[in-house]
Amino acid sequence: MFLRGALTVLLIYPWSPDRRRMALKQRWSADILKALNIRLEADLAALPPASLVVANHISWLDIFVINAAFPAAFVSKAEVRQWPLIGWLAAVNDTVFLRRGSRGHARLVNTEIGEKLAAGKEVVIFPEGTTTDGTQVLHFHGALLQPALEAGRPVTPLALGYHSPTGERSLAPRYDGDMSLAACLGNILACRHLVARLEACPALAPDPACRKEMARAARAAIIARLGLESNVSPP
Repeated sequence: MFLRGALTVLLIYPWSPDRRRMALKQRWSADILKALNIRLEADLAALPPASLVVANHISWLDIFVINAAFPAAFVSKAEVRQWPLIGWLAAVNDTVFLRRGSRGHARLVNTEIGEKLAAGKEVVIFPEGTTTDGTQVLHFHGALLQPALEAGRPVTPLALGYHSPTGERSLAPRYDGDMSLAACLGNILACRHLVARLEACPALAPDPACRKEMARAARAAIIARLGLESNVSPP
């Protein structure tokens, strides 16, 4: 599947308009889920176009789940750009790479995010800054909400979870702690069937004066939609 993605980027992307590229990315992501026997259930009725999407983060698989539901740009840590093949594929598929700890670079990233929103694209961020096992949602860092607030674009919380076909929450896709990619993939394949569920919560109107409050509100909406307890106090 990754080889197919690479060939698509090399042979088809250069001759394709942006809309065609987005459609190819969505179909490729859907095919990856199909190859892993993962069924996608997505309720996106509350997702406005060109919004900043804030989602909880469980696994590397999250990106393919979201792209299969709606093709989007993502914000990722800069280290991903150095990963063999995956980093290159991410770079040519609208990923914005953030170098943590650099305020100057953060301003450049915010500008790039704002440009993508202005172009009518959805931009997805994972404001926890790390992955969890899916049974909790960590504190949301509000800094990356700034481009949407400056551009006057809505901020849409997106609840993401993995389940067995009978509805129980599954920990198989977790990619946290010391979990290796190979072990995570093995856990996913061992399940034989999984359901990836996305639910867009009502969008939050942008308010540049209340960035932290918006981050807390987005986190609370996701926790409520996932049926989890709010067990992490914001700083």
